[in-house]
Amino acid sequence: MSRITRPFRDIATALALLTRIPARARFDRMAQASWAWPLAGLPVALLAWALGMAALALGLPPTVAAGVVLAAQMILTGAMHEDGLADCADGFWGGFDRDRRLAIMRDSQVGSYGVLALILSLGLRWAALAPLMDLWPWQAGAALLAVSLLSRAAMLPVATTLPHARDDGLSKTTGRPTPRAALVGTILALGFALAALGAAALAPIAAATLAAALAALIARAKIGGQTGDVLGATQQLAEIAALAALCATLP
Repeated sequence: MSRITRPFRDIATALALLTRIPARARFDRMAQASWAWPLAGLPVALLAWALGMAALALGLPPTVAAGVVLAAQMILTGAMHEDGLADCADGFWGGFDRDRRLAIMRDSQVGSYGVLALILSLGLRWAALAPLMDLWPWQAGAALLAVSLLSRAAMLPVATTLPHARDDGLSKTTGRPTPRAALVGTILALGFALAALGAAALAPIAAATLAAALAALIARAKIGGQTGDVLGATQQLAEIAALAALCATLP
């Protein structure tokens, strides 16, 4: 694989891993391609924004358009991040020791904690998206783009700094991102966010950073490391935090 085509292959690998958008993955470069994780949020944000704008054009209120955006995001990603959040909520607070928590997280059934986490996550994101959809279309698009990239970049430091909590699973198979890949991905996300929102990006950047740090601290305390579910939960927490920060700062 040449140096010219490698970035495009890495982006395709990130898309195959983090979305349901058809793309050919290089399974031997999962860890190296992690720098492109934030870029996987680009088509998700753009397609969701386009559908939200279409809903507004049909005369639907911003609250309904926000619901359309949420539905599009979950369809495009296969709700994998939401699944990670639910599994972590069930495992972290449903088990009394590390092994039991990991076993619960692997169980395909969703418990009370997981259901409540999903309700809160969807409710908070919906409530935060509705006022954003009431902005000028380009402002709404810029906000969705920035949040989508920042929330996926938030997974990189967690995956890089925390050890694997188990000896198998998606996170272990993918491999831990190198510090260089994490740095490149983070810089890309910050650059896109600043270009899209200008100084208004500082609040969601800070909020997403704090959410990622909180997710890492909880995961270390509960299971001693990270899993694919932990990374998915990190993305969800970072998205909620970034959206809330935007609602508090944008006019």
